[in-house]
Amino acid sequence: MPAVSATLAEEAIQLLIALIQTPSFSREETQTADLIFEFLTRHGAQPQRKGHNVWARNRHFDTTKPTILLNSHHDTVKPGATWTYDPFGAVVEEDRLTGLGSNDAGASAVSLLATFLHFYAQENLPYNLICAITAEEEISGAGGIRSVLPELGEIALGIVGEPTQMDLAIAEKGLVVLDCVAHGRTGHAAREEGENALYKAVADIQWLKDFRFPKVSELLGPVKMTVTQIQAGSQHNVVPDRCTFVVDVRTNELYSNPEVVELVRQYISSEVTPRSMHLNSSRIAPEHPLVQRGLDLGRRTFGSVTLSDQSMMPFTTVKIGPGDSARSHTPDEYILLSEIRQGIQGYVDLLTGLELENKD
Repeated sequence: MPAVSATLAEEAIQLLIALIQTPSFSREETQTADLIFEFLTRHGAQPQRKGHNVWARNRHFDTTKPTILLNSHHDTVKPGATWTYDPFGAVVEEDRLTGLGSNDAGASAVSLLATFLHFYAQENLPYNLICAITAEEEISGAGGIRSVLPELGEIALGIVGEPTQMDLAIAEKGLVVLDCVAHGRTGHAAREEGENALYKAVADIQWLKDFRFPKVSELLGPVKMTVTQIQAGSQHNVVPDRCTFVVDVRTNELYSNPEVVELVRQYISSEVTPRSMHLNSSRIAPEHPLVQRGLDLGRRTFGSVTLSDQSMMPFTTVKIGPGDSARSHTPDEYILLSEIRQGIQGYVDLLTGLELENKD
């Protein structure tokens, strides 16, 4: 396997340190986008930018070849109060780098950037590469990857960088949030009058608790519905005429979000309004050349229950990156420097010799 330049790997680590030291909460990623743009420019690429999203194409981009998208995000959640380190300190202790966004998903972002630069100037690649480091992933925002995809052209395959210990997430659960309203009629609680919307909601919630979707995924398991919020009533002696509740639905790849919404509407009496339909479940065929390449390299395949920007990509994708999902959004989040170096080499090994079907 071709070895990655040690200098390039160290520069990627230094970029991650700079990114950690620069706050980049969702919708506030201006300065980290600047850092990524400058990093690509300094290495001879010709980056483009839209909002807080930065991307670049390989030097010998050929429209007759299939295109692979390398994507990760540079926004972070806000740190909790239980951090014992400075979230923006980027403290290095031997092999360990501690800081907000180090694991989710800074390590993946800089590893993909280094991978892109490794291949950037190579001639006769069997595919094109676009590296896009994007914003607003933590809030599934409209100003993130969704705003950039129309600029990128046709994509044959997406490699989404998230912490998976460099194993291949070949399926990912989707998400649809339902705002539900049960309607009734007010009356005095002391008399037999009114129509209690809360009781109607309880009946619907019981159905949501007990229902089992018949199609169960081998990788992702069943569709999971969880009622997470409920609100009703104005005072103790008034029968409520309205009860609202929220349902978190995690979909598997065997159901589209619209299918799930329509099925729920058939069985409950409450009004059902999905907040969005675009956070879909995804799956890549186990026979896909990239998956087979990963298996040959000793990578494990699995189904992921955590949501990523993969949910907004209408083409074949896989999720893979250095770090561990269990560290994400936790106090004193960290990444190992060795994980970054191994991540870069792992991405390069995965792409070396990979062949996709050419465009017609």
